[in-house]
Amino acid sequence: MRFTPMSLSGAYLIQLERRTDARGTFARAFCAREFAALGLRESFVQANISTNLKAGTVRGLHFQRDPHAEAKLVQCVKGSIYDVVVDMRKESATYLQWTGAELSDANGMMIYVPAGFAHGYQTLLDETNVLYLVSEFYTPESEGGLRHNDPKLAIEWPHAVSEISEKDGRWPLLPA
Repeated sequence: MRFTPMSLSGAYLIQLERRTDARGTFARAFCAREFAALGLRESFVQANISTNLKAGTVRGLHFQRDPHAEAKLVQCVKGSIYDVVVDMRKESATYLQWTGAELSDANGMMIYVPAGFAHGYQTLLDETNVLYLVSEFYTPESEGGLRHNDPKLAIEWPHAVSEISEKDGRWPLLPA
């Protein structure tokens, strides 16, 4: 795996080092030693899979508040997404800034989302599936979210939104 720091401290774009032969490809998607060497979470307690029918679908932006703040390792295993992380750490120099990257089954990229960040994505293709590992158990009373179209964030989504959950569409806007 090759770890490339993103513009927000603690977030990484991870490129799998694929080995290819007549059977197909093989790559390590996680190594606790490599994650620990960078000071990243090296244990996860939950794995989630989302299936998305239409291009333009938005999921997120989700986070959990302390003491249940979660790190995530996100990979698109079928199709393609534009993955976005937002720094929610009030003490950070990049508070409320965002960055994004395309993850796809073709490029084999992953994103490490540190605790204290909101996370969401938009599907770029129909029939897209996303797998993410999470470092904390889902705790409903710690759940939070940001509106995908909050003017204070000004996230540049690649497509018009085709689908979004009622809940994600109702997250409150950030104070001006």
